Amino acid sequence: MKSGSVGWECSLSPHFNLIYYFSHLPGANPFQSLLKEINVNGETFHYFDIASFPEYRELPYSVRVLLESAVRNCDNFQVLEKDVRGILRWKQLKGTPSSEDELEIPFKPARVILQDFTGVPAVVDFAAMRDAVLKLGGDPDRINPICPSDLVIDHSVQVDFARSEDALAKNQDLEFERNKERFTFLKWGAKAFNNMLIIPPGSGIVHQVNLEYLARVVFQDAKEGEKRMLYPDSVVGTDSHTTMINGLGVVGWGVGGIEAEAVMLGQAISMLLPEVIGYKLVGKMNPLVTSTDLVLTITKHLRQIGVVGKFVEFFGPGVSELSIADRATISNMCPEYGATVGYFPVDKNALDYLRQTNRAEEKVRVIEAYLKTTNQLRDFGNAEQDPVFTQIVELDLASVVTSVSGPKRPHDRVAVSEMQQDFRQCLINKVGFKGFAVPEAEMNAEGSFSWTDGKTYSLRHGSVVIAAITSCTNTSNPSVMLGAGLLAKKAVEAGLKVAPYIKTSLSPGSGVVTYYLKESGVIPALEELGFNVVGYGCMTCIGNSGPLDDNVANTIEKNNLVCCGVLSGNRNFEGRIHPNTRANYLASPLLVIAYALAGTVDIDFEKQPLGTRPDGSAVFLRDIWPTRSEIQTVEQKHVIPAMFRDVYAKVELGSPAWQDLNAPTGKLYPWDTQSTYIKRPPFFDGMTRELPKIGNIVNARALLNLGDSVTTDHISPAGSIARNSPAARFLSDRGLTPRDFNSYGSRRGNDDIMARGTFANIRLVNKLVPRPGPRTLHIPSGEEMDVFDCAQRYGSEGTPLIALVGKDYGSGSSRDWAAKGPYLLGIRAVIAESYERIHRSNLVGMGIVPLQYLAGQNAESLGLTGQELFSIAIPENCKPHERIMVHTDCGKQFEVIVRFDTEVDLEYFRNGGILNYMIRKMID
Repeated sequence: MKSGSVGWECSLSPHFNLIYYFSHLPGANPFQSLLKEINVNGETFHYFDIASFPEYRELPYSVRVLLESAVRNCDNFQVLEKDVRGILRWKQLKGTPSSEDELEIPFKPARVILQDFTGVPAVVDFAAMRDAVLKLGGDPDRINPICPSDLVIDHSVQVDFARSEDALAKNQDLEFERNKERFTFLKWGAKAFNNMLIIPPGSGIVHQVNLEYLARVVFQDAKEGEKRMLYPDSVVGTDSHTTMINGLGVVGWGVGGIEAEAVMLGQAISMLLPEVIGYKLVGKMNPLVTSTDLVLTITKHLRQIGVVGKFVEFFGPGVSELSIADRATISNMCPEYGATVGYFPVDKNALDYLRQTNRAEEKVRVIEAYLKTTNQLRDFGNAEQDPVFTQIVELDLASVVTSVSGPKRPHDRVAVSEMQQDFRQCLINKVGFKGFAVPEAEMNAEGSFSWTDGKTYSLRHGSVVIAAITSCTNTSNPSVMLGAGLLAKKAVEAGLKVAPYIKTSLSPGSGVVTYYLKESGVIPALEELGFNVVGYGCMTCIGNSGPLDDNVANTIEKNNLVCCGVLSGNRNFEGRIHPNTRANYLASPLLVIAYALAGTVDIDFEKQPLGTRPDGSAVFLRDIWPTRSEIQTVEQKHVIPAMFRDVYAKVELGSPAWQDLNAPTGKLYPWDTQSTYIKRPPFFDGMTRELPKIGNIVNARALLNLGDSVTTDHISPAGSIARNSPAARFLSDRGLTPRDFNSYGSRRGNDDIMARGTFANIRLVNKLVPRPGPRTLHIPSGEEMDVFDCAQRYGSEGTPLIALVGKDYGSGSSRDWAAKGPYLLGIRAVIAESYERIHRSNLVGMGIVPLQYLAGQNAESLGLTGQELFSIAIPENCKPHERIMVHTDCGKQFEVIVRFDTEVDLEYFRNGGILNYMIRKMID
């Protein structure tokens, strides 16, 4: 069965027209007449001529990809002819800001990409689904990916070893020792499930491997006996930064792991036809600014405009000024500006990038021919190709200035020229996204400590204690990585040093980065400043910076200092980077080194030097900052196809340690009941073949009463396992010492750990208790408890649970455990002011009811304290966006909107979640 096709096992959708079904049998594509042939390199390929539709010319390029998928997969079963006609009406439905008609459409992406944080739970769920199908009398072999699935084990490396020549080897050896069981399980999955490619650990971060190696741009393969079809590459991935691939012209976005699993099994994604915001780029960037500065500018701009749930498509002559790596940097930050995609259509630069990254020339020719034939190849200098957009906004690249973002959110951009003033203002502001409320008497607090070099060092507010060039957005971009290397080289030549107590690290996104840094001769300078290569994978950005020296940590805590982390990552939410860095700033790799050299963010680079030369003369940042032309000269010389060929030639083979792993064999996984890493989840326990009845929620308690911008970092377990947490107690009871706790990410395959880590963030602000932290109030006893312990107590009392939350609930990473965890805690419904797109979908996928206050209302305006009893009647014939009543024991009642956005959402809910729905399909 080819990618994107669906067999007879698929059930009828709940809104299917039976008469229509009999007149158009499944598999009889009504658009078969559009199937055409094209000859390239002497080979014949087939494709659907979507450009022949009269409406096609005005469609945004991103919508053209949705259209092609619908046409190719139209079987009047999962994808109906009316769905195609609906997409063709995009201009009428979404072509202006005043267009409000909503149309639900199916989308079948060409492939799925998994990173191991969510890949492990996906394989765990697949293994458990096989068990459930067998138990219910079905064939477990039917639980197999239909949609091609790439799983990259970009395992989260904790930076235990930083400033060391062999830091990379030490960290990777330690991580392999810690994660051997997890890796063994994934190796079993690679054999047990068809159509799944696994990239072994140590290869790089998933998004960069996707960009440099996995992305097809145009699919051109076929199984034996089938026509060779050409169609656009498209992807959904289990990380919100899947959007990075948009920079190469591949439509893709992040979904929850739960939804990804359904797609892997052949289920179409149900989505609303999107608005498309045209973001026009004009002008040229100042030669001293970087792509990071540009993306932070765009992120803030689009947040102000409001693009949540929309497509953003970039166009205009300024796009041609940006490399693919620059575009990928912008696309990767898409979740931070809230859009579904940040799309750059394919142009000549994209084709040249494919050649640069060692894609076969004959394949590039096929890609180019197909895209030209279907009018999907973009010339950004030709305004006649500009499609219709819902709305157009513009940015002059010349207006971009050197910037950072922080101290607590990625879209709070600050010009570096204003950084010192902004940080000092944050110190005195009331507690919030831009405030720490430091008392006036403590503004000049200072603490000293002795270091192993015999010197005494001091820390103040603003002192940098972590400086990390991380494997998130920026290490896909040679311009900023080589720029950082050149800056380091000039700094060393000027005699500058980084204080030894600052935890510095360099974690490239792939081996290619290390390759060109070595070839360009900048590695020695980076290492001289402490930026040794420490590993390939998620590190500081996900909270795996490792422990700070006790002297540093104790000095910070004793003096209540607002010390800082500076990182070239995507996210800097509270509590994410490190418990001892209350302020965290996103910055280009160049600025990470600059602030490490300065030792503080409380500096004006224009007026204050970074240090002095041996002769006593001052060295300012401008003295060592490389120009864009300097960087480009080095890049053109050293970033060449041979590097990509050498690095990726054996990437699927893996390291000797990976090759030596002995994995189980067989279709069913032999679960180890004593394992603290891999455990069969309880999601399908008690499942029946028949649909359960929709039950009302009666006399529920609010487990939490939360405010705005509660991220998945607050909800889902991430980072290190705190020694005083319920998860730590669970592991200790099983004989593990803190050294062996590992991280929550590494233990995502064990629901016992993950449930105990849900809402365990130290910065969680729960209005039911007086202080931030993972605590809540049990009602009616009035006892303050850990969130997990309280949920267990409510469970033993037979009390259902809900959560009250504010705006943008579930923003941040697309973590399935942000929905699975609350489900295991017993939360049946969430009442929010608004939801992040992926998280709302994940809640539905776990059978949790997402409810939304009416506009202008929230818990505070309704006078809710969170200590009430709540009763919610869910209608048996509930409709999308239906309004229902919530009743409380204090006499207050209020209307809410049921955020089932589509009929498919409702079908998933009726089944108890997406995976339960898929199991019932497999046993029909």
